[in-house]
Amino acid sequence: MDSDEFSTSPVPLERSIPWGKIAVTNVLFSICLPTLITGLDLAIAAPRRYFLSGIIVGSLVLTFIGILTSVLGCRTRLSSYMLARIAFGTHGSTLLNLAFALSLLGWFGVNINLFGDAMVRLMAALWGYSGPVWPVELVGGLMMTGTTLVGLRAINTLSTIIVPILAIVCLLMLWESLKHGSVGSILAHAPVTGLSFGDTVSAVVGGFVVGAVIMPDTCRFIEKPKGAVWTAVLTYFLSSVIVTVIGGLAALATGKVEILDLMLFMGLGAGAFIIVLGGSWILNALNLYSAALSIGVAIPRSQRGITTVVAGLAGTLVAFLQILDHFLTFLFYLSIVFVPIASIIIVDFFLVRPAAYAGAALNSIKPVEAAALAAWAVGACVAVLGSQGYVRLTGIAAVDAMLVSAVAYGALRWRPATAVSESV
Repeated sequence: MDSDEFSTSPVPLERSIPWGKIAVTNVLFSICLPTLITGLDLAIAAPRRYFLSGIIVGSLVLTFIGILTSVLGCRTRLSSYMLARIAFGTHGSTLLNLAFALSLLGWFGVNINLFGDAMVRLMAALWGYSGPVWPVELVGGLMMTGTTLVGLRAINTLSTIIVPILAIVCLLMLWESLKHGSVGSILAHAPVTGLSFGDTVSAVVGGFVVGAVIMPDTCRFIEKPKGAVWTAVLTYFLSSVIVTVIGGLAALATGKVEILDLMLFMGLGAGAFIIVLGGSWILNALNLYSAALSIGVAIPRSQRGITTVVAGLAGTLVAFLQILDHFLTFLFYLSIVFVPIASIIIVDFFLVRPAAYAGAALNSIKPVEAAALAAWAVGACVAVLGSQGYVRLTGIAAVDAMLVSAVAYGALRWRPATAVSESV
């Protein structure tokens, strides 16, 4: 396995990357089409009294999760998949890592489909393009795979160039929206009734919680925990709130319910092109990067370069086959059942077995950690039942699953103080 990305070992301190560069990469998760679309959808579905408060509370939940996982990655210097290996055992984590890789590759293919469709529409509107979508998808898949092949430093460099441009486009959207009135007058166009507060928060949390779970993959390159905390705050609170609100305000101001129609209506055709190209490029490179890491941990003898190329081609091929509409439901459930893994690792590291994540302990990982697998099974069931509305504790299915799995794991690992030995 190529040691450059340290898939199965801690990142040496001398290979650290300034936290600001890591933050720029992670901020892209907020400054992208999915976040704008979340804001647009909430503007249509959430009542005006819950629109802003639901976005803020959802972002606070994500920030809390992101801080814990980011600090965990920074302190251990390990990838999220190596952390799962320690918490669940070498055999117990293999299936989890491969399934998580499948989920990420599935989303890689989904994003290529979305990228291809959006780019064809934009090229038709801007330059009269009338060709097929597959060449666009192929070029997109090759660009994303090539960037991932170089590694995290290439993704960071690309992010440093593109993210400021995306931020400018978002500010232009806000400027165009405010031409239609003040923020208060624009929000007055929001529906009076609609989603509950819990469902509004769930829409924010559910869309990005998997990204918060895998924060260690990038934050393990940060030298100090303070930088990891700032990375999580900038990613899931500051930029997430701003971009989601901008998307919602733009939708309410223009009455457009489709993001590309909205941006073209505002005269931001070039901006839309940059967001679709740049946002999809880096976001999918990160998806493929994390997928290659998970495969590397599950199959230690694999080579990162070959794994990345094969995985990228597989994701692009799935996009060509146009079977992703049927695959989306499977991917949704596959994603939500992995959310409890983060809470189990957090409890294990901060409360139960911190020594297991450093030093010689990394060479003596057990084959199976039964307590972790049992707690994950309970949390996964809660996640599925919560998504169907059968279980509601906090009103946020992903958070319910994380809380239940954390409590279950803590209970299974808890050892009461023993009485004084009779031999004394």
